[in-house]
Formats: sequence, C-alpha cells, structure tokens
Amino acid sequence: MTRTTTPFTFHSTTHDVLDGVDLTGQRALITGASSGLGIETARALARAGADVTLAVRNTQAGADVAAQLRAQTGNENIHVAALDLSDQTSIHHFLRHWTGPLHMLINNAGIMALPELQRTKEGWEMQFATNHLGHFTLTHGLHAALAQAQGARVVAVASSGHLMSPVVFDDLHYRFRPYDPWTAYGQSKTANILLAVEATRRWADDGITANALNPGAIATNLQKHTGGLRTPPERQKTVEQGAATSVLLAASPLLAGVSGRYFEDLNESPLVHERPADYTGLAPYAIDPDNARRLWDVSTELTRA
Repeated sequence: MTRTTTPFTFHSTTHDVLDGVDLTGQRALITGASSGLGIETARALARAGADVTLAVRNTQAGADVAAQLRAQTGNENIHVAALDLSDQTSIHHFLRHWTGPLHMLINNAGIMALPELQRTKEGWEMQFATNHLGHFTLTHGLHAALAQAQGARVVAVASSGHLMSPVVFDDLHYRFRPYDPWTAYGQSKTANILLAVEATRRWADDGITANALNPGAIATNLQKHTGGLRTPPERQKTVEQGAATSVLLAASPLLAGVSGRYFEDLNESPLVHERPADYTGLAPYAIDPDNARRLWDVSTELTRA
C-alpha cells in the first residue's frame, strides 16, 4: 500500500492546511474542545465556515471558548454540549440529543499517564475507558449521522505513546498486571488507531473514512501529570502546528477517500519494527486488522453498543 503524502510538513499550521477550503454547510463535532488542540481545531474549522459543536465535560469552560471563537472567526454556528467520555451515561445522553448529519467527528479528548490506578464505575481502567471506550461508544452511536452526511470523516487523535504498548487483550484493565501509567496510556492510544482501522472496514460502504494521527509534542494540559513537556525544543510544536494534522484529516480535499491510515507531521507514517529513540512511526500491532476486529468486538461487548 502506497504511503499517502501531502505538500505539508512538520512546520505547517492549521491556516496552511485550510487555506482556500470552504466548509460552509458542514457540521463538525470535537471532543475535548475546551482546551489545547481542541480549541485550535475548532477555531480552524469554524474559520473555514463549518458548524462546530464543542463536546466538553465543563460546559461553562466550553461556553467561554465558544464565545471567544465566535468573536475571533465571525462564525456564530459554534455550539457547546456536555460530554464526559469516562461516563457511559453521559455519552448516551449526548447521543439521544444529536440530530441530523455529521460530516466531521474529531475524537480529540484524552487523558495521559494518571499516576495512580483509577477505575470507572464499571471497573474499567480510566485511561482505556476515557481515551478508547468513551470514543468507541460515541463513534458507534453516531454511525447513522455519519452515514447521513455522505462522505463523513472520523479523526482519532492518537499519539506516539502507542509505541509503548499494544492492546493487552488478556488484561485490559490491570487486574493482573501491576499498573503502569505509560503502558496504560500506550494501549489506549493503540486502541484509538485500531478503531480507525476497523471503522474503515465496517463503514466504507457508508462513505465514511476514518484515520488516526499523532499530533506531535505540544505543551497543553495533557501533561499535567508528567511535570510538563520534556521533548527536545526542536521537536516541539505550537498548537497551530499540532492541530494541523487533525484538521488535515478532517477537512482537506487532499485526503478525500483515504482511510484506515495513521499520520504524523501531516503525512502518513512509516511502519517501524522497534520503538525508535525519537518515538516516530507506526507499530504494526496498531494497524493489524485482526487486532482491530477483536478490539471492536470486545468494545461492543463491554459497552453494549
């Protein structure tokens, strides 16, 4: 399979990606859109004319961001909806109130490296529950809306952290293994990629494409449990650069019809067969179709989707 490349680079920004792109009449939903990359992703899509919904845990923070974005972009079609991805009840409440087509679903929200083992009320490990199972329930529940859009795109914000762990099917929730913040994060990010792989297989006939990405190293609230960003300065990005790959996958005409892939620095990543020192590339287990099918089935059983 030929790798997908674009004219864009590590340094390209959301403005570069959407220069000349008109998204008027298209609807976008962004999780975790009250901080960091989510805000910039929303800003870029709204600036291009999209109708944008910010799906957030803290609706007051979301309302403040929405007001700011309306003023900055001149786009009044920016909305706020309550969504807690660690709470399946919250997700189902959100789904019951969604109507009409959805052209762009950007699964952006995430938590990283919780220092202590935390579980949801179902007993699920919190990073896997939030980063993967929450987005799985949301994405699965929006299938009809995505199909209605006739050409919808699903974007999974994953991470180079996927190189830290495959999905450990025999112990997803650390009931036997000693808890480790980074392998827990890693398997949740691998799961994000596998979701895009399996959605591609299942939903291609509905005109839905799905891709995953590593946004790069950007200083955001994501690092609140890790003491801040430790990536060398030359590998760090601004939020405008970090959100550029999300925006590329969500809205660029260059990616029309491309699906089931993993991107970083605005181009499809090469496979790597051991973890590189610079944490770039794609681990084969994260795009393996058998892993993707198995994860979808396990996720369906857990969430009763």
